[in-house]
Amino acid sequence: MRETKVTACPLDCPDTCSLHVVVESGRLVSVDAAPLSEAQNSFTQGFICKKVKGHADRVHGDDRVMTPLIRTGPKGRGTFRSATWDEAMSLVADRMRAAVANNRPASIVPYLYNSSTGLAASGSLGPELFDRLGASHVLHTICAATSGCAMHSVVGSMVASDPADVEFSDCIIVWGANPSVSNTHLPPIINRATRGQGAKLLVIDPRATGIARRADLHVAIRPGTDAVLAFAVTNLLAARGALDDSFIRTHTSGWDDFAGSCAEWTLDRAAELCGVAPAEIEMMASLLAASNRPFLRLGWGMERNHNGGAAIRAALSLRLALGRFGERGSGFVLSTGAASPWDSAVFRPPTRSSGTRRHVNQNLLGEMLNDATLDPPIDVLFVQGANPVVMNPDQEAVLRGFAREDLFTVVHEQVLTDTARWADVVLPATTHFEVQDATGSYGTFTVQHMPSVIDRVGESRSNVEVISELASLLNVPLDIVGLDEVIEAGLGDRARTPVVREPDTTVPFRDTFPTFSDRRARFSSVVFENPGAASHPLVLLSPASPRVINSMFGERAHEPVLTIHPIDAQSRGVVDGTRIRVWNDLGSIEVKARVDVDVRPGVVSLPKGDWLRNYGTQGRGVNVLVPATVDPTVGGACFNDTRVEVAAL
Repeated sequence: MRETKVTACPLDCPDTCSLHVVVESGRLVSVDAAPLSEAQNSFTQGFICKKVKGHADRVHGDDRVMTPLIRTGPKGRGTFRSATWDEAMSLVADRMRAAVANNRPASIVPYLYNSSTGLAASGSLGPELFDRLGASHVLHTICAATSGCAMHSVVGSMVASDPADVEFSDCIIVWGANPSVSNTHLPPIINRATRGQGAKLLVIDPRATGIARRADLHVAIRPGTDAVLAFAVTNLLAARGALDDSFIRTHTSGWDDFAGSCAEWTLDRAAELCGVAPAEIEMMASLLAASNRPFLRLGWGMERNHNGGAAIRAALSLRLALGRFGERGSGFVLSTGAASPWDSAVFRPPTRSSGTRRHVNQNLLGEMLNDATLDPPIDVLFVQGANPVVMNPDQEAVLRGFAREDLFTVVHEQVLTDTARWADVVLPATTHFEVQDATGSYGTFTVQHMPSVIDRVGESRSNVEVISELASLLNVPLDIVGLDEVIEAGLGDRARTPVVREPDTTVPFRDTFPTFSDRRARFSSVVFENPGAASHPLVLLSPASPRVINSMFGERAHEPVLTIHPIDAQSRGVVDGTRIRVWNDLGSIEVKARVDVDVRPGVVSLPKGDWLRNYGTQGRGVNVLVPATVDPTVGGACFNDTRVEVAAL
């Protein structure tokens, strides 16, 4: 029997689309957008991205893990035998029980990312179980940590503007974001503002992305110099009397400190460091000065370098100094997550042991796995909702760590990822089509119900079920265990209510304010650190691509391609379509070259997320080139600090 059902997409994207799926004989046949009449989230606008449209192939694909697996061959070979759930879970529990019995609970490292699951799966029982055990606490620093910390330092947990309000803006600034790939429902709203109402579009990005090619001004700055650009534009606006002095006096504090950070950055000095013409910076200032309802869409690309925190703070401070708030279309957004109704505190009882737990920076996993002086060493690694072999920096160190014979690795996963191939035990996980949950959003103000729309594939079990059983085997009592109870506890009255904020209720400094006691935004001095000379001449960016959401979903085979500017290609004898070598002191890979002006000179781009098999027999991917350097404010990832050289083969 063929039937259609409505659900939602929880994958790691701001849009959180409402889905219309076709199911036949218990199998997922196709996935598409829910029609507007049925959509829980109107932001879906009747279409979805190609990545999600092909999700049925993943649910029933050859890579799907159907039963628990126990390793039979050398680590990394992906050779397993099928096992029962009882056998596999007993093995896992025995290893964890032994670690706790030896007074070494910190030797258990739960790498729980779950960025592409529902609210119950990602934010409930797993953290609680490992908290109660006293296991190491893995800090989520690989994405959004730096930007979140920087935003909070300026406006606290202030609720952001509604992205739908972009339609009412007269000047839209897209800074460090590529919505054409990772926020595909924003460009149509931008188009309505630019084509319908004459709004100006300004894009700051080292690459000529799809949205940049449509801009009135594209400022292709050198990666990592965003803060300097913000300083220089602030200086120009101040000199022209175009800043909102009344707003600064009424709604902010610390302006003099930020102005001091800006003062030393003259137009010419900033233009030289940013690698752009002074006229481009002047035009940016002119577009902002002429606007009445400017809207700043910040992106996470800005945070991926050593000056990432400074960049977010400086760009947001520029927007605040410009003022002109109070109307729809005048605002800023990075994430709408501050409005989420999910109450994670109910899963963190007062007896929690977090204060004494060892903290593991997610970006430094490779280093810690190989640290012979670590006390206690990492004995048990439990991975859920992540693919650290591919997603982590310093891939060579990560692979060395996973190869340790004394390391017991458990991976709870839907498909046999690169990380799962290194596991001692693989546990089959449900997809979001097979178990009910709810999904929040960080790009809209919605919470959507996700019913199970197909039968379980194989012997898959949900995150909640696996953690509940593991807690029982370890004799760790959890206050809440059933899936219905978890959803109800986390969402309360919002469990069946899709809209968290109504339209026209999140205009900054009219409806929402900084969450500090005085409700003022906090300017402060912003320090930019000039990295100086690099050991290799080219900056390597590893952005998202239209093909994959993240490395957990990188199984679709295709050949990785590095984009290089014609000037850099010519000086190295690189020809479009030929294979090249890319290397630095950490490692080397061979890929195909694409010679194109989509990147600025001095920058090359190779997408993240591809599985290692897409690189042929090399057994290494782009992150073998990425150093495990971290942001100084919160230890966030610095992928764009990567410097490489390229040569023709």
